[in-house]
Order: sequence, then C-alpha cells, then structure tokens
Amino acid sequence: MKISYTWLQQFLQLDWEASKTGELLTDLGLEVEGIETKETIKGSLQGVIVGEVLECIQHPNADRLKITKVDLGTGEPLQIVCGAPNVAAGQKVPVATIGTMLYDDKGAGFKIKKGKIRGEESHGMICAEDELGLGKSYDGILVLEDTIEVGTPLATVYNVQSDQVFEIGLTPNRADSMSHYGVARDLRAGLMQNDINLELISPSVSDFHVDERTLRIDVDVEDKDLVPRYCGITISDVEVKDSPEWIQNRLKAIGLTPKNNIVDITNYVLHELGQPLHAFDTAKIKGNKVVVKNLKEGTKFITLDEVERELSSEDIMICDAEDNPLCIGGVFGGLKSGVTENTNAIFLEAAYFNPVSIRKTAKRHALNTDASFRFERGIDINTTEYALKRAALLIEEYAGGKMASDILDVYPEKMEDFQVFLSYENAYRLIGQEIPKETIKKILASLEIKISSETEGGLGLTIPSYRVDVQREADIIEEILRVYGYNNVEFSHKLNTSISFDTTNETKIENIVANQLSALGFNETMANSLTKEDYVNLTENLQLEHNVEMLNPLSSDLKVMRQSLLFSGLESVSYNINRKNNTLKFYEFGKTYHKFQDKYQEDKHLTLFVTGNRTKDGWNAASRISDFFYVKGIITTLLSRLGVHKLKTTPVKSDIFSEGISFGLGKIKLVDFGTVKQSILKEFSIKQEVLYADFNWENILKLTGKKNLKVSDMPKFPAVKRDLALLLDDKVEFKEIYNLAFQSEKNLLKEVDLFDVYEGDKLPEGKKSYAVSFVLQDESKTLADKQIDKIMQKLQQTFEKNLDAVLR
Repeated sequence: MKISYTWLQQFLQLDWEASKTGELLTDLGLEVEGIETKETIKGSLQGVIVGEVLECIQHPNADRLKITKVDLGTGEPLQIVCGAPNVAAGQKVPVATIGTMLYDDKGAGFKIKKGKIRGEESHGMICAEDELGLGKSYDGILVLEDTIEVGTPLATVYNVQSDQVFEIGLTPNRADSMSHYGVARDLRAGLMQNDINLELISPSVSDFHVDERTLRIDVDVEDKDLVPRYCGITISDVEVKDSPEWIQNRLKAIGLTPKNNIVDITNYVLHELGQPLHAFDTAKIKGNKVVVKNLKEGTKFITLDEVERELSSEDIMICDAEDNPLCIGGVFGGLKSGVTENTNAIFLEAAYFNPVSIRKTAKRHALNTDASFRFERGIDINTTEYALKRAALLIEEYAGGKMASDILDVYPEKMEDFQVFLSYENAYRLIGQEIPKETIKKILASLEIKISSETEGGLGLTIPSYRVDVQREADIIEEILRVYGYNNVEFSHKLNTSISFDTTNETKIENIVANQLSALGFNETMANSLTKEDYVNLTENLQLEHNVEMLNPLSSDLKVMRQSLLFSGLESVSYNINRKNNTLKFYEFGKTYHKFQDKYQEDKHLTLFVTGNRTKDGWNAASRISDFFYVKGIITTLLSRLGVHKLKTTPVKSDIFSEGISFGLGKIKLVDFGTVKQSILKEFSIKQEVLYADFNWENILKLTGKKNLKVSDMPKFPAVKRDLALLLDDKVEFKEIYNLAFQSEKNLLKEVDLFDVYEGDKLPEGKKSYAVSFVLQDESKTLADKQIDKIMQKLQQTFEKNLDAVLR
C-alpha cells in the first residue's frame, strides 16, 4: 500500500523527515518497506532558469541554427546555439544550464554539457516543453510570459512539487489503516506516546446541503445481511472534465492514473478515508430506482474492462428497476452504467458490504480492485455517510454539481460497537512486565478506545467501529504493546525455555534417510500441498473425482490438494532447469490426499527426483549421466540402511513411467521407480530425462518398526545368474517378460531383473533392446550346466513365441 507523506501531512501537521516518520510507523506495526521520492516533473526542473534572449543571429556554418546571447541574471550573458525555428530576441525562455539533468518521456536522463556546435561554443540549452516534461509539443522552444523575472527558477513558475511515498507492507488484519486518514490516526497515537500531541485534522463536511430535490433515485436492499448499510445521493448539472492538478498529483504519487474529475474524486476519497464509492450515470438507471440483490446463476454482465462475465447467484449486484445489472457491488462497475464525457447527472453510492461475500465474488471473477481489497477486510460502517458527503462536496466544487436529492441511507439495524474487558493482570502477564495503569489508559485514549467502566482489576472498553480486528482481550493487549513499543519492554539476559525433542521412531527413521540422501548430494524440497486440479488428467492412475477441493481457493493453480507428489516435484525441477541448473537431486517427505465417496484419506510418501549428471565435471573424471541403474542403486542402498533386504522385483503398474519397476517385500509394495514419460515431462517443458521414485512411507515404517527378527539359514548351494539380450517390439513392457519368465519356470527361477534398455538408430524401426538377468537357485543341490542351459533355452523359446523376441 502506498501512502503519500504530503497527503498524510494534511491530517497531521508533522515536520519530521520522512525516514523518521517511517521508523515510527514500522514500530507501530505498519512496516515501511521503502520510501520513494515522487516528483510531478521528473528532476523537478533543477538547474532550469528563466532567461531573456538578448541577441539572436544566424549561425555562420548552419542554415537551421541560431547563435543567441541569453541573460540569466548572473552578469555575463551566455552564448547558446539553438536550432528552434521560433527563437527570437526579446523572448523569456527556459534555459537548462551546464550540469542540468533533463529526462525524456520514458524517464531516461541526459546531462547538459558545454560543447561546440558547428564550430561555435554553446553554454546551455534553450528548451522546448517536451524536453522539460511540461507537455508534448516539440515545434519550438517554450516562450514564457514577459512578466517573469530573469533568473527565476522554472520550478517555481510551474509549481513543481516533490513528495515522499511510503510503501507499507500492510498485514490483512489492519483494515483500519487502509487509507491516509487511517495511517495518520495510527501515527498520532505513536506520537502521543512520544509526548508529541498533534491535532488530527479531518476533512470538514459542514458545508454539505441539498440544493434542490429534483432528481430522486430510490433504493431497495433485498438482503440486509449482505448489505447492512447503503447510502446514495444524486448530483445534477455535473461537467465531466479533467481533475484539478492537486488531485491528479496526489493520485499519481500513489500510482493511480487520473481519468476524469468524477472518477478521480471517488478514488481520492477511497484512499483518503478508506471508503469505496461508485458513481453511476443516472440516465442509465431505468425506473429511477436502485435495487441491491442477487441475480440468477449464469446471468451475463459486461464489466468496465469490457469482459463479459457469468454471474453467480451469490454475487451482490446493483441493478435498476428492471433488474438490469449496473455494477458488481463492492468489486467492479459495469461498462454501460459508468460515467462518460456526456454524463450530466450522477448517482453516487457509498455502502458497507459483507466482507465474506465480497471476498468470494472477487476470487470467483479473479478481480482484485482497490474497493474489493478494502471491503474484504472490513471497512468502518460509520464512515459511509461521512465519506459520501466528502465526495459530494468535492464533486460540487470541481465538477459544478448540485445536490439534487437528500441522502438516502438504508441502515435498518445499527451495528453496535464491540465491548471487551481488559484485565490488568492478563496484560502484565502477556506483555512480560507491569506498565503503569495511567500509561495504559493514555494509549487506549490515543487509539480512540473508550473506557466504559473501570474496576481495580481492569477496564471495560468500547472498541471503535473501524477496528474490526480488535475483538478479544488479547487484541487489546497487542494494541497497547505496539503503541507502548516493543523495544521498551525490558527483558532478562537469562533465557529460560523448555526444549522438547520428537523422539518417535518415525522421526528417527526420517532422519536416517534424510542424512543418507543428503550425503549422496540430494537437496530436500517442501512443495505446496495445494496444486492444479487438472494434473490428475496426466495419468490414468489418478481420478478427478478423488480430488480434495478447497472451498475458497486462493487461485486456480491452488484449487485442490495433491494426489501425487510427482507434479509438484516436476514444477521444482522445471523451475531449476529454466535457470540453467540442470543437474538435480531432490527428495521430499510429503502427503497425498484423496477423497473416496465421503471418506478422506492421507498417505505419507518419500519421493526422489534425479536428472542430469551424477556429479559435476572434474579435472580428473568426466561426468556421467544419472540413469535408471544409478537410481536403483540409491534405492537399494537406502532400503538396506533401514534393514530391508531380499527385495522382490515386480513390474511397475503406474503409467507415469516409460520404464520402471517396483520393489516390495512379500506382498508389501515399498517403492515404484523409473523414468518419467516424455508426455508428462512435456507438460512442464522439461526436455531432459527425469528419474522418479515414490516410496510408500507407511509401509516402510511398518517394516522398520518391527521388533521381531526372523533368522534363517543361508542357502548352502550357490545361485546362478544368466543374461539375455532380447530384440523386442517397442510396445513390449518389462512386466510381460517378468510374468512369462515365472510362468515358464516356477521352481528354480528366483529373480528377474532389467539392467539395460537401448533404443537407437542402429536398431530396426519400432524395435528396442532389453538386457534382462535371471537368477536361478536350487536349495537342495548345485545346479548343473545342462539344467541351467535347458531352463534358459526354455525361457528364450517362451519369449520368441509370445513376444516375437530375437536373441541379439
């Protein structure tokens, strides 16, 4: 939020430097993140002086240049070469002296230097208005009034102003400070604590009166809970034109672009008092009636940004007597009801809308306006009529309007101020020291919190309506402490604390795994559990109906809870690759979330992401690409560290892998891993291979948490390992080989493993090569070569028959 210091000083006549004021605001909880100097003309025309052209002759070496003698009131006239066609003796002109910085329309600066132009010296520059930032004309130099005295700084002629603008990082609870008046009110409380008592000057509306009652717009509010208060007035005979310069300067200082006097005044009052307003062209309000209501679901409405939107039946709409929508209440105006240059009468609205309803509407339509920003957080319902009068008086003054009706104020049930009891004992306990009672009372008074009753033990307090965030005793204590000053609270040099350690088995196992992965060069990531709902469409293993949806999502990208850690991890991989960090090793402990009918389920996982080289290039060894078997080695080592051995290898059942396998123990699946499909990587603009492993952490904990150990004899007879290199159709998956192998040899075959995959131009089109290992073992005797050869021949024939495999 931007706050103009000049504007702030309208309410508090404080002569401190901006930096000092910023420090106090930060101490009060309104953190000043930066202070920027804003000028109505960039450079503030420093170094530009009013001069008089005493002499103007033709340049001897250039037809389009003139040599002038200019008096700047410093004694000796300056010689300046000028190329403007309208320069002449006797003129008063702006002169940029040597060393002056001028700026073009894009803000780029250039410095005026002494030089020679076609052999003649030039000691400055006679300027055109576009060169000074005073206009867009570049037909010739700017000729000033004859009455201006020579030597006058041009900045004083054009009343150039400079302002300091605070960038305040406003926390969502501080709705009371979302205006210049609100910040001034808080600043005054801080100054009073420093024994500086300044009057808080509020804009006067005492001159408000109705000129004539010739144009009445009736108001009907259908739902008083959604719109507790609605005020309006009609103003006739307005002339839509540019705003006065002072209003434009203030709006520009805080980053707003002036439009016309009516719109600018509503914006001005919004940022002055924190009350949003909206002006309607009365000619567009049919039936001379405003109806505040909800319209049917799906009703079409074109907003000011010329976008057609489908309305929700929950949106608060401002309509006319024929139910034509004019404005999305509290959020955005309509294209057809706004003020134009042809408008001659307006209906000015100031209202209090339900914060929850406005927030939902703004999020639903992806509209974040200055009005919705304030309504969402809660404005002061008691400022509504006051702000309306303030804006109406400004419109009367600067648009020539006349008050054409009484103020219509629909406020059926007055909102009472909140009551809180403050216990001195609780205040001392939470603050950590005893603050004098008189100091507490002084602080409360400075915050306009009224003392309604007093006892020995505490105070009964009435909270002003603009402090919507102060509802509890703890909130009152926080208010006292921030004004008193956190730095003024004494503290001991001795720190007493209780430190607890999570010594559960789960934490110990996580630490073991994390330490080992970190030692292997992995970095831990923590991704957001909220993600895009359409990620589930990238795999058949996840279903859209299993998404856990947010009732009030922050954005469309954070709409559901993740069903898989894969996609959030790939976002991190893509982010790093796009920043030239191509070698990555990530791990994450996280949860997945599913909705099954009326039941919600959370599962914990450990995921690994590996891409790029195994290590960085070194002088003594070239880097090697991370591949399937590198990741497989990491996984087996990790499981071995946890005491999980004799892993069973099975084909992976997930379609996120182009190639992959699963490790398990008996019927318990522990981890799926493999190479992520190119079709999925393409969605994240990832062009290099990414290897992914997904551990079922719940199953890992079950296995590692067992106390009982089973001991068995080691096999007395050796196992035999044989390999086959098979040329296969590229549609064949490893699981088909796996299943056929165990169907062919059920007794002696112990393991089937894939250890190499080759796809390249040296193979026939549509083919790939699998290198598969087979482990054979007889627990009763040593296998003979003939028996081994017979089994391998049988396996080969099975693959040839069922998969059209060819031995390479």
